[in-house]
Amino acid sequence: MTKRISLTQHLIEQQRLHNKIPSELRLLIEVVGRACKSISHAVGKGALGEVLGSAESENVQGEVQKKLDIISNEILLEANEWGGHLAAMASEEMETIHLIPNRYPMGEYMLLFDPLDGSSNIDVNVSIGTIFSVLKAPEGMGTPTEQAFLQPGAKQVAAGYAVYGPQTVLVLTTGDGVHCFTLDREMGAWVLTQKNIQIPADTKEFAINVSNSRHWYPPVSRYVTELLAGKEGPLGKDFNMRWVASMVADVHRILTRGGIFMYPADAREPEKPGKLRLMYEANPMAFIVEQAGGAATNGQQRIMDIQPEKLHQRVPVFLGSKNEVERVTAYHQQ
Repeated sequence: MTKRISLTQHLIEQQRLHNKIPSELRLLIEVVGRACKSISHAVGKGALGEVLGSAESENVQGEVQKKLDIISNEILLEANEWGGHLAAMASEEMETIHLIPNRYPMGEYMLLFDPLDGSSNIDVNVSIGTIFSVLKAPEGMGTPTEQAFLQPGAKQVAAGYAVYGPQTVLVLTTGDGVHCFTLDREMGAWVLTQKNIQIPADTKEFAINVSNSRHWYPPVSRYVTELLAGKEGPLGKDFNMRWVASMVADVHRILTRGGIFMYPADAREPEKPGKLRLMYEANPMAFIVEQAGGAATNGQQRIMDIQPEKLHQRVPVFLGSKNEVERVTAYHQQ
């Protein structure tokens, strides 16, 4: 019988190998992992737990919140407040940062998260997930401010996501490859099931919401037209399209078998540079994808090189198999 490696054992062994996961960071990742177990349990209850449907409120983005959005946000806040490993938190669901209460010690890390990605899929029982990113607090920081969070994605010390699907999985990087853990529901433990995941450089799959095609800018229209042209087109091969409308599910498929995920800016709201949030979605996913040998750009530059200007900044996203990301990025740069 193959020996099972837990999340804790994996983190300790990675620290011995690479000396990049001090005890505070390990504790932070473990606590986020526990919170994701709680969210998975709530998601799994569905209608039985009376957690489906709208909360009849809006988040800071002006989006209608689901009950599970609010529940997931509270689970992550409460789980991470008291451990002494965090200085502050920021959530896609909250207008500003969440300070650690004075009764708890303040740590040296900062946590950002999208508590429940893919909210439109909650009520139809399609895979959804949680995305998180970890930054180091600036040297000599006193009371945390929003400005302290505005660090390029290249400064991340850890990132990951959980997918709540037929299995609940946790995908994690601390800068030395990407590893996947599956939740053993009977034992309540995260078990290492994939090590050093690599995304193929070439692909025959793409993910984009084609219903928006009439609003796309020319580089995206050109690229998708070439994909759809198949073997007779300039790319010389047939492509399949996949679109789950949960970023975690679409990215997890790409991590598993390759592909390119695209959420471009479009002409519907030309004042907005994109739809996805740089700090809560694009940066952590870019870190994971790059660590797996893929690429991630906003069409013009590497996502993790972007200097954030505000907490809820939006960006276009092209990520996945390296050769296709480079191709669509070149079309934008031309």
